[in-house]
Amino acid sequence: MFGLSELALILVVVIVVLGIKKLPELTRSAGKAARIFKSEAKALKEQDSPDAPSGSGRVVSGAAAERDEPSSRS
Repeated sequence: MFGLSELALILVVVIVVLGIKKLPELTRSAGKAARIFKSEAKALKEQDSPDAPSGSGRVVSGAAAERDEPSSRS
């Protein structure tokens, strides 16, 4: 993999290329992406777990639809 010196060199190049003004925006968006990825991975894990009841964690609001009685055409 990479050593500490290679990672430091890559970080310096990124700072120079993107500029110091863009770095906070870049780290903020990377943090948001990491949080979204983590929450989606957790949701997928909960959905795929065999001991979880089906539909757990999801609540659908609304009214129940009534069924029409089948008509007798005899």
